[in-house]
Amino acid sequence: MAKTGAKGRAMPPDVKAAYTQVESGVRSLGKSIEEIQRTLRQAERRIEADARARIRLLRKEARAQLAALQSKRTAVVKTLRSLGSAAEGSWQDVKQSADVMLAEGKSMAASVIERFRTALGG
Repeated sequence: MAKTGAKGRAMPPDVKAAYTQVESGVRSLGKSIEEIQRTLRQAERRIEADARARIRLLRKEARAQLAALQSKRTAVVKTLRSLGSAAEGSWQDVKQSADVMLAEGKSMAASVIERFRTALGG
């Protein structure tokens, strides 16, 4: 049976061949679209998995950095207490020690904040 056009007439062989070629191209394009969609879903899953892993790592680093900062804070508080009860001659040494620890803590905190800002793309 010969191919028929939109109005039900038989198509000439050259038109029929062109029609078949276009149909084939449409099917091929459909397959390409399906492949792109499949690849996109795979890429999305991979990106999401990478993001979850990165978040876990950032949380782990944040907990470690916070623990270090808490430890530094505790040390400074102890030094501050000893400053209050220090003898006349040694209070400057205690204050200098506390100042150094505070500076280290501030520097550490600034470094942590900058790393997380960088990780967030800001």
